[in-house]
Amino acid sequence: MKKWILLMGMACAHALNLQAQQPGVDTALITAASKLIDISLTPAEKDSMKGNLRARQANYERMHRLPLDNSQPYPFSFNPAPAGFVLPTKQEKIKWDLPQNVALPADKNALAFYSILQLASLIKNKKISSVELTQFFIDRLKKWGDTLHCIINLTEDIALQQARQADDELKKGIYHGPLHGIPYGLKDLFAVKGTKTTWGGTPFRDQVVDEDAFVYQQLKKAGAVLCVKLSLGALAMGDLWYGGRTRNPWNLRGGSSGSSAGSAAATAAGLLPFAIGTETQGSIVSPSNVCGATGLRPSFGSVSRSGAMVLSWSMDKIGPICRSAEDAALVFSFIKGTDGKDGSAVDHAFNYTGKPDWKKMRIAYASNYFKNIPAGSPQWQVIEQLKKLGAQVQETVFPDSVMYPFNIADIVLNSESGAAFDAFSRSRLDDELTGQNRNDWPNSFRAARFIPAVEYINANRHRYTLINSMYSFMKNYDVLIVPTFAGSQLSITNLTGNPVVCLPVGFTQNGLPVSICFLGNLYDEASPLTLAKAYQDATEFNKKHPEKFLQ
Repeated sequence: MKKWILLMGMACAHALNLQAQQPGVDTALITAASKLIDISLTPAEKDSMKGNLRARQANYERMHRLPLDNSQPYPFSFNPAPAGFVLPTKQEKIKWDLPQNVALPADKNALAFYSILQLASLIKNKKISSVELTQFFIDRLKKWGDTLHCIINLTEDIALQQARQADDELKKGIYHGPLHGIPYGLKDLFAVKGTKTTWGGTPFRDQVVDEDAFVYQQLKKAGAVLCVKLSLGALAMGDLWYGGRTRNPWNLRGGSSGSSAGSAAATAAGLLPFAIGTETQGSIVSPSNVCGATGLRPSFGSVSRSGAMVLSWSMDKIGPICRSAEDAALVFSFIKGTDGKDGSAVDHAFNYTGKPDWKKMRIAYASNYFKNIPAGSPQWQVIEQLKKLGAQVQETVFPDSVMYPFNIADIVLNSESGAAFDAFSRSRLDDELTGQNRNDWPNSFRAARFIPAVEYINANRHRYTLINSMYSFMKNYDVLIVPTFAGSQLSITNLTGNPVVCLPVGFTQNGLPVSICFLGNLYDEASPLTLAKAYQDATEFNKKHPEKFLQ
């Protein structure tokens, strides 16, 4: 973490320089500051306050001289469960049905869009080796990586070593399950020993973190093969990183959205069978929507975040980006859990069968979100398709504005991200980031310094009210269907920790993917994934791929 030590030194020097330049705390400064925090003070109150604020300012300056890197834990772990909630822990064995009659395609390029279970069948039945499959995807990454601007670090040596190990183990009768020998990619905010972990930011492009992230360890134990560290918007915002803008495989003139930009673009383009992304407030859902992928944002705390860059201790989540709900369920079953290093992570049951019981499954759609969507649109057709399959889909009103009367996420996310990157801002290295607009991180981190701790704590107290309101609403349903970006549901569910599956359901007149979201109850990823699988089994939208990448 030499980069962080350097940052600390620069930040301390900068703080001392500012201290020498700044005037002391006086009533005029207090008057100006009080306007920022919506408080009214009398002249006597301002005068009395000066001594406290001067002492506190000196204390801040002492604190700023002490090093805190991004991996330093926040000792107050967020728990999204409402009072009285019982964590589901009884895990049933999941049976993954590997298709038995899978053949190698006449055109090898078609392998790029095989499902994970199809590829697993080929490997288990020794119709293709992991080394051959890995080399196939590495060749595709080399061919198309520059087109999509999705590769930060091609981990070819690691991949081929892991693939050889997978093949050797299979020869000895050792089989780790359906991910054995399957290539994949990681968003480049996960640490892997011996590789750079750049976070997509210019100041960190040579950073090496001597740690293996939990999610990488889980996939390694499952026998999966790491081929690439994929692009993300700088420090997990958008799709612009120091190597360019990650492109949408359906429209190369457009970006792929983010921040799990490379994970979604590479998977949708068939450069990998699957990839791992993260979400704080839309970073799995948004690129999955744009790229036509199927993304699972699991319940908060479902996957330990050790070894991952911190943006928000109480909102960051890890999940798979795939081309089908069944693939997402499969990957999630292997990455879920905790290593004890992430205070918010839990090991909860995931009892996925992929077989909906239409008589028991309680499904609703948020009619207030659908009212402005034209009849016959892809979103309405989803509801009609589910009814044809036997689902009983209720109409309900999602009490968006009642549950979310002000922007809680803005206060929580910016307070935590500002703290996570405090030294980075103080060092002025934030000037080196590619994005420098009003809504980019450098400005957000600086503005976060003016969020009072009192407001951050009270915003989280309102968040607890939100959690209880969401729990009371969702306990009536197993799945709530919502248009992907309707209302405030994306912010609400990222604050409450509820899981969501984002899946493609059609195309615009310009040929770009259209998506929908299935929301689930806390720690119940199985229900929305099961519903998504049933829909995808009956439709072809997730089986359509960007034409340019079929070759």
